Amino acid sequence: MKRLCIIALLLMILTGANGQNISLRDSLKKASDISATYPDSVDLRLRKASLNLQLGEWQYAKDEYDYVLTKHPNNLSALYFRAYCNEKLHRYDFARLDYENLLQIVPGNFEGTLGLALLNQKSGRVTEAYDGINRLVSQYPDSSIAYAARAGIEQERKWYELAETDYTKAVSLSPTNTDFINSLVSVLIEEKKYSQARKWLDRLVTLGVPKGTLLDLYKKLK
Repeated sequence: MKRLCIIALLLMILTGANGQNISLRDSLKKASDISATYPDSVDLRLRKASLNLQLGEWQYAKDEYDYVLTKHPNNLSALYFRAYCNEKLHRYDFARLDYENLLQIVPGNFEGTLGLALLNQKSGRVTEAYDGINRLVSQYPDSSIAYAARAGIEQERKWYELAETDYTKAVSLSPTNTDFINSLVSVLIEEKKYSQARKWLDRLVTLGVPKGTLLDLYKKLK
């Protein structure tokens, strides 16, 4: 019990619960020191791995997830984020295996389905990618992220009409998401729908996006 209380207190410190302004690098050092004292603490290892992720230290993060999954092979967080690390390390087959294992444990999991679909797109498995993203949209018809992800795949394949439809749906579900609107503008410009693109660019300005950052897009309008 005492050990659990100590670990809980240290986790609070590392997550800034005491209002301390601790840098990521300082937090990582503290997490590493604490993990060495309590090497079997899954919470501490996951916390350390999250700091490694934020610092872009993919291999170190993966090593932590490897340890957690050795002890707890069904830990969903470790499976998902190890898949992410493996992608960053260009270990696509290993990433795919992690996503597939996650989906075996929780069929239809949103993050796992999305991650696998995007990985398949990145690695050239285009049919599997589109089938997967279509399943995601069917399973989560109210998710703006699902529509935007499918639109991104369609945009990459130059299926601009389909991408426009999906980005428009994503924006209707998340009207203030400037990233979705920006992507919609790019598709409309590809389709030479300049008046519609201008309307959405003006909407971005209304939402607080500095007009100066949008000048290149405005210049593309004729």
